[in-house]
Amino acid sequence: MDTEHVFGVATPVVGMVHLPPLPESPQFDADAGRAALHEAARRDAERLESGGVDAVLVENFGDAPFYPESVPQSVVADLTALVDTVRATTDLPVGVNVLRNDGPAAMAVAAATGASFVRSNVHVGARVADQGVLEGRAHETMRTRDRLDADVRVLADVDVKHSVPLGAETSMLGDAVERGLADGIVVSGSGTGQSTEREAVRAAVDERDALGLDVPVFVGSGVTAETVAETLSIADGVIVGSAFEEGGEAGNPVSVDRVERFVDAAEAGR
Repeated sequence: MDTEHVFGVATPVVGMVHLPPLPESPQFDADAGRAALHEAARRDAERLESGGVDAVLVENFGDAPFYPESVPQSVVADLTALVDTVRATTDLPVGVNVLRNDGPAAMAVAAATGASFVRSNVHVGARVADQGVLEGRAHETMRTRDRLDADVRVLADVDVKHSVPLGAETSMLGDAVERGLADGIVVSGSGTGQSTEREAVRAAVDERDALGLDVPVFVGSGVTAETVAETLSIADGVIVGSAFEEGGEAGNPVSVDRVERFVDAAEAGR
């Protein structure tokens, strides 16, 4: 995967559009309705682009408790409409993540809206999370891409946050790429906003290189303006949510000032 081809830069900064609860979710604000969802999506996409990120990733962040596998058709429909809104708001590359682990739905939304990439939380192997056992869905996600003839890249987590390995802890990086056909790898900390250990990032990059794999390694949580330069001196990109949002709290509106400070700091690591 050529990051410059997909994102326009060699070491991209990807900003999260953390959507509020969707209509199917228990915490949906029925009084505000769907219009408020689209307003929030537009606001955060505009602020991320204004602050200087290289791409945005749209996620149904507010939908807890999450479905462990396939989400209902209503969620897919609302996400398609919201991603379409984001695509109309920004000229940046747009990605899709459907929590908790619906890679096929994310691929379908991306194909329908012209999005450039998806994030697959458990692409291969199995993890234990608050939703129970999450199993790899590479076989469905990649076949969905083929059936839809979609020019969409897949970024696969190999140690996804808010989960632990099922059984013996082994690296999934090689399998995610060689058998799961992922186009990129995401390494994260233990939870949303939690730092990713530098040793874990370096180990992923070293394993990628040792296996001779031509895929980028992204850091998917806990990167801040203070750590981004060091992170990008090791990794090939970062995915950022909490650090861009007011007060550094995931789910708050994006702060242009926080994005600008982060992007300025990132230049030192590029």
